[in-house]
Amino acid sequence: MARTEPDSCPGVLRLHEAADGPLARVRVPGGALAPEQLQALAAAAGELGDGNIELTSRGNVQLRRVRDADALAERLAGAGLLPSRTHERVRNIIASPLSGRVGDHPDIRPLVAAFDAGLLGSSRLAELSGRVLFTLDDGRGDVSPLRPDIGLHLLTDNRCALLLAGADSGIRIATADATEVLLAAAHGFLELAAGQWRLHEIEDGAARLATLLGLGPGPERLALADSADLPIGWLPQHDGLVALGAGVRLGSLPARTAEFLAAVERPVLLTPWRGLIVTDLEEWPAEQVVRVLAPMGLIFDAASPWLRITACAGQPGCARSHTDVRADAAAAIESGRTDLPDAAVPEAPIPAASITTAGRQHWSGCERRCGRPAAAVTEVTAGPEGYLVRPPRT
Repeated sequence: MARTEPDSCPGVLRLHEAADGPLARVRVPGGALAPEQLQALAAAAGELGDGNIELTSRGNVQLRRVRDADALAERLAGAGLLPSRTHERVRNIIASPLSGRVGDHPDIRPLVAAFDAGLLGSSRLAELSGRVLFTLDDGRGDVSPLRPDIGLHLLTDNRCALLLAGADSGIRIATADATEVLLAAAHGFLELAAGQWRLHEIEDGAARLATLLGLGPGPERLALADSADLPIGWLPQHDGLVALGAGVRLGSLPARTAEFLAAVERPVLLTPWRGLIVTDLEEWPAEQVVRVLAPMGLIFDAASPWLRITACAGQPGCARSHTDVRADAAAAIESGRTDLPDAAVPEAPIPAASITTAGRQHWSGCERRCGRPAAAVTEVTAGPEGYLVRPPRT
């Protein structure tokens, strides 16, 4: 069914008027930030926004309460974060964050760069919805479960599975042809769409797109389980250096902390789990990074309860929210309420003070449940009379 409302997904050049002020979303293909780019974001957040960088579930960033949209666009363009004024909202590309550094999987990074260049090089693809999601998984299975509209999952160095509408299409292609096929699929989506924002919204969209591409599925299908453990803590790289995976409390990174990260002068990767990875460190500097940034709130402990909880913006950022969701979630985590038995999951609203933080949860301020992860999570949803707690959907 075609949508009647326009795609209002924000970017840098078209801000969203949130309840607390204008919001900008900056696309970061593959989550890769050079130190100077992170410094530019930190400065913009501190001088033009509310002092925080929000990490999104697509490995992008948001700045809230933007006071000068033109100045923000100028700064980000100067930092290489706005390479196209026409395509800035369509560069939603998630890639395996550790690819080429940790693990025995092929390096997906060259494909990320080639595909992004192909997107930018096609004037037609600027017409894509700002919600269309592309994923490139190096075979470890970390980002393929994020339900992309169009995705690539490496099976070997030379062979890939094509994902369509969040599932394995059964189509297998040569890695050498991957960029061409992904771009053709993006064009095909535009041919099929009649106002729909996502491929799964088009009736038989995946099958029709495969036909349009002239590619037939084989008998194999990948089982896309929930994403693997989050990349947190000390991560030895192939080259003898170290990457440090860090969680960010409820996805909100203070600009001051981001400045310290940028000062490390190493590439930073944003993850679709609202965390980040500082890469290419020698051991002694890595130890110093942990000593400095852990007290500033970054999480290097994989057992931290903060890593199990995500939340939407809530009040005051969202007019639809019934409450300050992040404050409620933070209070639940800090109180140590972690022993919710299955029988205690209610069907009637309960106050925030009665909610525990057992297992993976997503807290939402209303029934829209924005920012909900693709993985199975307990849903904690605010209403006029309190929160509803729903068990994971199977």
